[in-house]
Order: sequence, then structure tokens, then C-alpha cells
Amino acid sequence: MSLHSVREFFAARQLDIAIIELETSTATVALAAAAHGVEPGRIAKTLAFRLADRQVVLLVARGDARIDNRKFRDAFGKGRMLPGDEVEALTGHPVGGVCPFGLATELPVYLDQSLQDFDEVLPAAGAVHSALRISTATLAALFEQRWVDVCQSINSPATA
Repeated sequence: MSLHSVREFFAARQLDIAIIELETSTATVALAAAAHGVEPGRIAKTLAFRLADRQVVLLVARGDARIDNRKFRDAFGKGRMLPGDEVEALTGHPVGGVCPFGLATELPVYLDQSLQDFDEVLPAAGAVHSALRISTATLAALFEQRWVDVCQSINSPATA
């Protein structure tokens, strides 16, 4: 899976989106931001949650955002983050390379509105040393405009 499945995901949708592969690890928001020379908020992190009804959902949010528990419950009900081994088994991507593209298991993907602070973000691309640049408009179109508001407000929103 991983890099190959991400490439196949974009090829199947006839999207020419280059995958950036680096020598250095981009497995955390801080490492990715430093490696790509961008602010941490521009890194689009993908988090996996198991909801009370046992459904698993993926949430993509800006890298410096934190989940607001009340907002999360309002949107999804109770939920908990999945441990890394479950995330890798469900997505096909290793922790640090998890992204919403080319998943091993079809999962609903939601986008936190915190991403709307940017015109372009950098999610991982299926490996701990990979990423891609994608417009938030394209990201939203790929995932049926499933916007949610589950993160704490960022005090100083970035300019796009």
C-alpha cells in the first residue's frame, strides 16, 4: 500500500499531484514543517477515531490544531483516537505517513474547518518521508465537502 496506493488514488481520479519524497523523516508535524519550510499549521494531519457505534472515521486538520472534546462530541458523539497499530491496519499507511488517500479500508473522511485558513496544505502521502501539496478546494472536492468544526480555535489564523 502506502506510496503506491496514494499514487493510484490520484491516477484513478486523473489528478496530476506530485508526491514529494525526502531523505529526512516527516513523521511529525514539527518535522514535516521544518522539512518543507512551512509553518506547522500548513501540515494537514490525519487522525483516526473509533466512534461509539464502532465506526472508524478519519479527520484531517491543520497541523497545529487540537481537538475540542465538546465540539467533537457535538459532531460525532463519543469517540477515541485509535492506537497506531489499528490505524496502520485500517489505512495501510504507517503512523507518521497516514493520509486520507489510497486507503486499505474505505473510511469516511472529514475535514476540519481549520484547514480553510490556507489555500494549500501538505498532508502526508503514505510514508514517513513523503507529502504532497494540495489546495484545500481540491481536498474538499475529493471528500465530498465533508467539513466539520471539531478543533479548538487557533488564536492567530494564518494568511493563505
